Amino acid sequence: MVVILKHGYTEHQLEEAIKAMEAGGVKVMISKGIDTTILGAEGNSATLDIEYLSQLPGVERVMRVSEPYKKANRKYHPDDTVIELPGGKKIGEGLSVIAGPCSVESEEQIVGIAKAVKESGATALRGGAFKPRTSPYAFQGLEDDGINLLIKAKKATGLPIVTEIMSTDKIDLFAQNVDVIQVGARNMQNFDLLKQLGKLDKPILLKRGLSSTIEEWLMSAEYIMAGGNNQVILCERGIRTFETYTRNTLDLSAVLAVKTLSHLPVVVDPSHACGKAFMVEKMSLAAIAAGADGLIVEVHNDPKNALCDGAQSITPDDFSILMKKAGKIANCL
Repeated sequence: MVVILKHGYTEHQLEEAIKAMEAGGVKVMISKGIDTTILGAEGNSATLDIEYLSQLPGVERVMRVSEPYKKANRKYHPDDTVIELPGGKKIGEGLSVIAGPCSVESEEQIVGIAKAVKESGATALRGGAFKPRTSPYAFQGLEDDGINLLIKAKKATGLPIVTEIMSTDKIDLFAQNVDVIQVGARNMQNFDLLKQLGKLDKPILLKRGLSSTIEEWLMSAEYIMAGGNNQVILCERGIRTFETYTRNTLDLSAVLAVKTLSHLPVVVDPSHACGKAFMVEKMSLAAIAAGADGLIVEVHNDPKNALCDGAQSITPDDFSILMKKAGKIANCL
């Protein structure tokens, strides 16, 4: 349930509405937007008297909310959320682009790519240190050493770093060294991990699961936010369908759906969605046109010899071209 206050309400009227809701046994979330102030009921709102609340001075109207996610719901938080990164960069305000290799391979590789993507206008640097691979014999990442190399790339460029966490035992390492913690598709419903990330004061990039519905995706975001961390960035990275030509099927309709249902920023990963480098540019531009707040793109200096996902990685030169076209599309919207 949400209680929407009238424009020009007084502080006394606000307090009166909050007390009335708390008397019904719920906690009250206060969301003050540019034009609207909303009181959201957290907990079992079935006992609240809608008629009584509607008649309180200062109350515009009362609405039941059927969706199970509350903190991620736009009805509770009508204004778009903007996530601030180190260095003054933001996600959710203008176009943001996270770029870098699937896997960190060496200091020369990651620092070189970081410098190249920064020069082209990237917002943040991505790079995998811990890699979830289908085969146990595939390259699993440099792990802790990979994190250290990402830190060196950050020192060389100033770019915030984004990398994926695999398990709760690495929470402290990531909390101390990583600017945006990525939760991969396979861990979207690792609820113990999500609960632990909810205790951090750190942006979390939450990728959509391989076969997850939009509501399941938002409920995973709710797990993080329920723990007190509201800095969630949603990432559409393609879903598994019957199609085998592409790695996954990029669901751009999900961008529109989530932007309607939630206030959280949404970025698109065309690299994992398509799995083919030649598709990345046009799918990136399509994502921007669909309303995405940003992109996360795999960039490698030598895709043919990449240790992971070279087929979907574009070169720094191609990334520079993409950024110029992306800027033009974003400026037209």
